[in-house]
Amino acid sequence: MNARFCPCGFHAFAAAIATAALLICEAGCKPATPNQVSASKVMQPHAETPAVAVVADTPVQAQSTPGSITAYGPLVAEQQADLAAQRDGRIAEVAAQIGDHVRAGQMLAQMDDSMLGTQYEAQKARVAAARAEVRAWKAEQESARADLRRADVLLKDQILSQENWEVSKYKVDETSAQVERYESEQAAAEADLNATHVALDQSRIVAPFSGVVGRVSARADQQVKQGEILFWVTAEAPLRVLFTVPESAMRRFSVGSALELTTPDCPGLRQSGHVLRASPVIDPASASIQVVGAVDHPSSLLKPGMSMQVRLAP
Repeated sequence: MNARFCPCGFHAFAAAIATAALLICEAGCKPATPNQVSASKVMQPHAETPAVAVVADTPVQAQSTPGSITAYGPLVAEQQADLAAQRDGRIAEVAAQIGDHVRAGQMLAQMDDSMLGTQYEAQKARVAAARAEVRAWKAEQESARADLRRADVLLKDQILSQENWEVSKYKVDETSAQVERYESEQAAAEADLNATHVALDQSRIVAPFSGVVGRVSARADQQVKQGEILFWVTAEAPLRVLFTVPESAMRRFSVGSALELTTPDCPGLRQSGHVLRASPVIDPASASIQVVGAVDHPSSLLKPGMSMQVRLAP
């Protein structure tokens, strides 16, 4: 019996062929896994990242190295004075302003002294009258004493009576009392005159030394009280600089040591100086000593009150 062709077997064979082709296609098209990456790519080194230096934004404190200590201090004049009203009264005239250069004894302001002037003239007349009375009574006193000396002789010789002698003695006592009286009046008048003279002197505000006017608070017609500050005057020389140095450096800043002085107010200006005085006492709170420096031949650019930088001269 002949075998027959079965269509279902053909279909099963075709399906098997298609499945095998699909598996082969997946094997060829599937991407490589990480383990299958080429060794050249795995071993390729990465580019190095340059290192970045980080700087802290904190201030750096200046430290003095041996031999280069820098100190700071104000420039001052050795002579400075506040000038106050010496008495109550009204200012009649202001004769100086800020920045004016003045001489010792120069008038800066004048207070109203018209009434004092009148009193002064009246007291001068009173003193003159008292002195004249004293001179007159002293002459009478001398005459009475001479008469008494003659009366003593005459009484001793019994030429003059006791009663007449007593009259001569009375004249001496009277003239002596008058002399004492007018001498007392003269002393009182002279005391009043001197007081008025002092008040007149106090009416003039004068510069105690040569220098420059730094402050003025006086104005014409101003009523002031005794002790009220009207002017501040400072000398322009000699100039001193006040500063402190640490205890460890006190030996190097001995009296006479040469200094180099500069100021930020005048860049480029360098002044020479020397240590004038140094405190022998150390401040326990700051472990430092106070030093006074003198400026040698100060420049006209330097003014009292400037801030100075001080170093030991090389």
